[in-house]
Order: sequence, then structure tokens, then C-alpha cells
Amino acid sequence: MWEDCYEGKSLLSPASISRICSSIAHVFQNWLESLPEEIIPDILVRLPIKSLIRFTSVSKSWNSTIKHPTFIRTHLTHTLNSTHQNATRLILIHNVSNEGTSKHNYGQVPLSGFKEDSYSLHYDNTAVTEHCKIEFPIALKQMMLNPCFRVSGTYNGLVLLAEDVWHDVYNYVLWNPSIRKYVILPKPTVRKSTHGEYKASMGLGYDARKNDYKVVRVTFLVDQPDHSLTALVQYYSLATGSWGMLRVLPPCMLLSSGVLVFANGALHFLAVRGTDNHEMKCLLMGFDVGSESLREILLPESLNMDALLEFKLGASGDGKSIGLFVRCDTETDSYLDIWVMKEYFVQKSWAKLMILTPQGPERSLPKPICFRRSGHEVVLQLEDDRGLVSLDIVSKQFKSLGISAGLVCSVDSYEESLVLLDRKDAISY
Repeated sequence: MWEDCYEGKSLLSPASISRICSSIAHVFQNWLESLPEEIIPDILVRLPIKSLIRFTSVSKSWNSTIKHPTFIRTHLTHTLNSTHQNATRLILIHNVSNEGTSKHNYGQVPLSGFKEDSYSLHYDNTAVTEHCKIEFPIALKQMMLNPCFRVSGTYNGLVLLAEDVWHDVYNYVLWNPSIRKYVILPKPTVRKSTHGEYKASMGLGYDARKNDYKVVRVTFLVDQPDHSLTALVQYYSLATGSWGMLRVLPPCMLLSSGVLVFANGALHFLAVRGTDNHEMKCLLMGFDVGSESLREILLPESLNMDALLEFKLGASGDGKSIGLFVRCDTETDSYLDIWVMKEYFVQKSWAKLMILTPQGPERSLPKPICFRRSGHEVVLQLEDDRGLVSLDIVSKQFKSLGISAGLVCSVDSYEESLVLLDRKDAISY
């Protein structure tokens, strides 16, 4: 008998296997029904996402428990605590492969030679080993006019997708790949048909007091008749399913368009404003998603604003403050400054971590992607082969991540969650 089993021969007929499985399921069901109701949530909260999705079909009571907003929030808290203790953190990598040669930074740029894009989860460890590939919803692909979406932020398992890489068609999506659900947002108020040309930045934030996820969209209106610096802000609330009132910001101009960075309860962006002396000053602005208030501070005083600079914000390693990449790549000068605000929203706490000069035989200057959770490493993209590398700011050592990035690439922290599972308007795939 054992020889037959070893050779892969089954001693049971399909009907016998079916009866055994049915018996096991019946025993398991009886055991579940014998458990006291009050301890079931305490057991379920310790289970992984995939198991909980399957268990929604066990019974009506289990389905109701797992899809309850309180359980979803409790499970997320338990997951975050367990992840912190075990250091099994994840990052989401969105990579667009293409055959173009454009050196544009990641943002609202045309994609030449577009081939395909992919989403994958990786462990945020030394090797950045792959956790799994992510299946993208076919229905979303079919509705797109652009070759791909842009990842405009991640938080608590949600991914904000914006279809504005080339044509801005106002398709915005909140997607939870862990439970294979997504919500399509209504169209925002500010569009080219209503306000003319504009530059926009978007980001995803979380209001912990109201347990509400908010998409914030900041737009700077271009070519105003009176030449005024007009910037508008509007947010979408997942709790209400609608966009809030359009608000006018103090006169300013967005320094760069793209992604708003969430840290310490606020979404951040860079702006320029004129002074009474007819000079321009650069500001870091933070829109608090809870109080809906705006704060601002100046960038580091030592920044040489006369140079042709590229700016990019990033959340610090612990997510409690802001980091700043300042890149200059001209014929006369080439460097990348890496800054961090050590004390949140205190201008004097800006600290320059290092200055990076052109690397490699071709002496190219890497492009900044993000800070890693370790706090002393950053992810960069090489200009020659577009490979991703991790730079240890303390040791100044580079490590290849073994990932070849395309013209469009994003790296974001990610936590698996049940968020959106309770929403009736969420689309499953």
C-alpha cells in the first residue's frame, strides 16, 4: 500500500474522496457551531486575509462579523502590530516596461514604446524578495484611455490609482488588491472643461478620528486672465462617497505635479509664493485630512534656488515626518541632495543627510524614488539601465534590488487589509 502511495497512485475513488471531504467539512462545521459566539471575533482577528475571505461563506453570522467596520479596523490594527513585531513589512512596486528613451521623471508624461505594466508585492527586507504578483482588474483595463494608471498613494491596504499619465480623463480608483475589490470615484469638480489648463497633484490620506479615507486633489490654474496665482484644493471622502467643497488656497503655484505625500495625518506638497519684496519663496504645505486645515513652512535656507532643480517629497522612514530630494542635473552641475525634517514642521530641523554625485562609468545621476522604512536607506533608479538600487545613507553603499524599472515606476509601503470589504458599492473581480 505504501509503495502505491509513494508512486502517486490513489487508493481511493473520487466518490470516496468526496465523501471523506464532506465528512471533514461536517465535523468542522459542528465544531464551529459549538464555539461560544463571544470568542469567535477574537479567533478570526488573528487569521490572514485569504482565510477570512473564505470564511465569509461559513455562516451568516461569520459573514456579518468579518464585514463589520469595527472588525475590519480591529483586524488592521492587529495586522499592523504583528507586522511591526515580526518586521515582515511589504512594499508595492508598480513597474511600467517600455522601449522609449525619454528621461522624464515619473509623472504626467507620455509613454513612448509602452509594452506593459505590472504590480507586485515585495518584502521590505535586505533582498527585497517578491511576496506575490498582483492581478489587475480586467474591467479597469478596459475602461482606460491611457496605457496605464499612476499610483498616487497607498495606505492601510488601499491603493489610489489615477489615470492621468498622458490624457487626464478623470478616472480615479481606490483599489484593495488583497480582497480584490475597488471603488471608482465620481469625477472631481476641477476639469479642463470648467477651469482651463491646470497642474494637479493627488494623494491618499486617512482621518483616524473618523476612520475615513480621503483623496485630496490640489490644482494650480494656469494662464489666469489676471495672472493671479490660483490654487484650489478638494477632497473625496470614502465615508460619504462624494467630493467636498472646493476651497481656494492662499496665492501660490505648485512647484511640481504628481503625488501628495501622507505623513503625520497630513498630505504634503511643494509650492512657490511671492513675497512683499517681489521675491519667490519655496514652501512645504501640509493639508491635515482630519481638521482640513493648511500649514506651511519654508524649505531649508541653504537651498540654492538659483539652480535648475527638481524636487521630490517622500515620507520619512517612520512615516511621521517628511523627506526631501533635491536633484540638479545640468551641463555645469550635477548632484542629488537628500534631506529630512527631523522634527515635524519645524524649519530649523531640516537636516541634509548626504550629497550624491554622478555614479557609475557613465557618471549618471540616479533618480530618487522613496525612503525605506529602515530610515537610513533610500530607493533610487539608475539612469543608464533603469535598475532599482538601495542606498545606505550611513555606509554610503549601494545594493542592487534586482529589479529593472521602466519609464514609470513607483515603490510604496503596503499593508494587507480588509478595507472596502464592507462597502456595497465596491466592485469585485
